[in-house]
Amino acid sequence: MRLFSLILNYCTLSFIGFLLLLSSCKENDNPPVSDFKPTPYEIEIPYAFPTKLNIPADNPMTVEGVALGRYLFYDGRLSGRTHPDSLMSCSSCHIQQNNFEPGIDNPHFVGGFVHGLNGQQTHHVVLPLINLVWNSSGYGWNGSFFPDNENPNFRNIEDIVRASVLAPDEMYGDTNRVKALFQSLDGYPELFFKAFGSQTITFKNIEKAIAQFVRSFVSADAKIDRYLKGEVQLSQSELNGFILFTTEEGADCFHCHGGFGNPLFTTHLFYNNGKDTIFDDPLDRFAITNDPMHKGAYKAPTLRNISLSGPYMHDGRFSTLDEVINFYSHHVKLSEQVDPLMHHVLRGGVQLTPSEKADLKAFIATLHDENFLTNPAYSKPEKFPDED
Repeated sequence: MRLFSLILNYCTLSFIGFLLLLSSCKENDNPPVSDFKPTPYEIEIPYAFPTKLNIPADNPMTVEGVALGRYLFYDGRLSGRTHPDSLMSCSSCHIQQNNFEPGIDNPHFVGGFVHGLNGQQTHHVVLPLINLVWNSSGYGWNGSFFPDNENPNFRNIEDIVRASVLAPDEMYGDTNRVKALFQSLDGYPELFFKAFGSQTITFKNIEKAIAQFVRSFVSADAKIDRYLKGEVQLSQSELNGFILFTTEEGADCFHCHGGFGNPLFTTHLFYNNGKDTIFDDPLDRFAITNDPMHKGAYKAPTLRNISLSGPYMHDGRFSTLDEVINFYSHHVKLSEQVDPLMHHVLRGGVQLTPSEKADLKAFIATLHDENFLTNPAYSKPEKFPDED
């Protein structure tokens, strides 16, 4: 039917005209729909991990979608620009060897904050991209992107991609310019067809591909994972730290960050952890819920690879894990909004001794997953489609 309409509108009905039409077809015309056969991408649930995954029904994981998303994640032209000084991608801020964060010693982004192409700094420090396929309670420090949001543009990872491209403090781009640019690049239209059945590139499909790639980031091969499977033993110091981590009379970390039975090492929920008594941040959890008890509350991030995730807290106030442990030990502040799970707030913290702090830090080190940081499936491609 498509071919017939093209002939009727643009060619004569003669056989010669028909041959001319065939010979003039562009190479990037859509292949037959019957050639569109994406391969399902199966996320293997690691040992003891939850089985419920946050994969939207309208964006199922496919091998082709993940592969395309990997290119887009790392392609600096995602900013919609081609000048070397104006390239920016997801990977500009989310660097694999730094737990998909900028890294505390990043020469371009000071103190964990990043800035967009116009120089504007982000309001909060960057959160890692790790095991997000298990997050259904909201993304970002205040959870502004969540599945049940009445605003359909602020629900999931797909929407975060769009927001990141548009945001003045990030890529400061234009979605129409971005999709037109990738449409003009050799190789990309074919990859979009393999992933989504059309060589016509839409920004919606750009969002979907990058979201699929990010959902493929799974960390489940730290020493603690191998210990829970009975493959290795923890040292005495690590075991002591594990007990401190998972008990209220110890360091009392597990309520917010999981532990035995919660290998994500986060609840993905939001807490006022006693950092302050005055709350004037316009982008805390209160900004989303309008619940006065949520003033000063922020997401509890995963502790996986936490040694690489500094600076710490939403505003990057702590540079080292030692500072964080000291805060929870001695400097927690009482306020009306402090979370009830901060059981030791009346005495300023959990009051760990120096040896207990060392044991807790030793346990936290068992959450380091080197394979996640070096997995070639998550790394930058050797070359992009138009470079073939």
